[in-house]
Amino acid sequence: MKYIYLILALLVLNSCENELEFEAPSELTFNGFWDSENGARAAHSGLYGSFRSEAGTFWALGDLRSDVWGGSTFESPSSIDFIESNFTVSTAPYGGWAGFYARIHQLNDFIANVPTVDFNNESERDHIMGQAFGLRAYYYYILLKTWGGVPLTTEILNSTSPEGLSKARSSEAEVMQLIKDDIARSLESFGDDASFWNGNRNYWSKAATLTLKGDAYIWSGNLLGGGIADYSEAKNALEEVMDMGNISLVPNYGDLWGPDNENNSEFIFAVQYAENEAENFYNSFTGRTTEIWPQFDEDGNSMEGFVINGANRYGPSIKTLLISDDNLDSRRDATFIRLYSDSNNGDGYPTFNGDKYFGSVLKKFLGRIDGSVRVFDNDFPVYRYADALLLLAEAKNHLGEDPSGEINSVRERAYGENYVPAMHAYVNASMEDNTEAILKERNVEFIAEGKRWWDLRRAGDKYVIENVSFLDPGEEFKLVLPITLDMIGRNPLLVQTPGYN
Repeated sequence: MKYIYLILALLVLNSCENELEFEAPSELTFNGFWDSENGARAAHSGLYGSFRSEAGTFWALGDLRSDVWGGSTFESPSSIDFIESNFTVSTAPYGGWAGFYARIHQLNDFIANVPTVDFNNESERDHIMGQAFGLRAYYYYILLKTWGGVPLTTEILNSTSPEGLSKARSSEAEVMQLIKDDIARSLESFGDDASFWNGNRNYWSKAATLTLKGDAYIWSGNLLGGGIADYSEAKNALEEVMDMGNISLVPNYGDLWGPDNENNSEFIFAVQYAENEAENFYNSFTGRTTEIWPQFDEDGNSMEGFVINGANRYGPSIKTLLISDDNLDSRRDATFIRLYSDSNNGDGYPTFNGDKYFGSVLKKFLGRIDGSVRVFDNDFPVYRYADALLLLAEAKNHLGEDPSGEINSVRERAYGENYVPAMHAYVNASMEDNTEAILKERNVEFIAEGKRWWDLRRAGDKYVIENVSFLDPGEEFKLVLPITLDMIGRNPLLVQTPGYN
């Protein structure tokens, strides 16, 4: 990857020189770069380096404002104003659309130029085009969910003047239509090819596009008036994922996590991290030895000697700790190490004890120990099979169908040999009860995976207001972010997000 970044740096430097001479067709290209398959492949690898640089932002936008975080931390907590939705037009977070348009321009350039490049194997060119359209749809989907209507651009960047770059915000319906169109283009490019690029799930695939389609069409159906037609499209896409044969639940939930378990059958698309290349952002959910070593885990074991080199800036809420506090559910021990101030005479605290609770270390993404240090090189899953299953449950529920099969598939894996149908199996009920059951299952299943805020939003405004204590009825406008005053100053065509004026 370091060579890819070197190539990209040379591209940017060269493009800036050409741009000043008004000769370059795009800021992201230089003369001759698109003349060869090798150039196209280098640009293809660069798409993933760029995507990885945004992974922490994707996670924060999809998780932090939910009811999962905001609990006690060992150190000064981060992102408190964002967690509490405490911002104004003057303090709006993620100015400049979080930098996503730089990535979109990179994709626009790729999409415009790769079809002109001769490949020895044209099916490989089709595959990477399917990836590019899927990635662009994903970026726009995050933009839509975060800000509502946003500017749309699908052309290569051929101007840096304010007049050339300024665009008004398109409507939410128009943004969603581009997302749907890119999903269709991605599936057309993939055709019948359901393979993973080089057998690696760190690349976008047809399965990823289909899962995104299910996700986006449910959003469109419930929040943008698409209704039955969109729910049916979502269901069909997600059922196609179920039928692929190369994706399935990993038998044991704990076997999803850790560098030794990556590229498993459940991951549909995951961001790659590796030692000496890039480490993930999850060290901020751990802590330092000075705080951790004097504590005890929930089994009464001393934490002294625990190898760690992180920080503790985000703490799970009490609600999160309680909802995941089921000793028969394997997800409990695979998600957090709950720390207590004493060992309870060696018996530990098999159920949550608020009086003795000290804090938590996120266990899912603890990486691995290399000598005397911990390396945070877990891959970050964007989509996995359990996600597709529970999205299918959502689509079925909206269609008035029974979602219990999908819910119970996830539950049965979670409880393993402890699974007792009479106790743990979900039975189809009203649409509202089903929604609550799906939300709860997704909450426990995907803790710290950047899903909960989007899950609540996709279910509907009332579910956000009911579950997030920092938001009250009448503050629904806060579900999308304002744009910064600086952004409006630089682009006079922009209009502030409704509700923030």
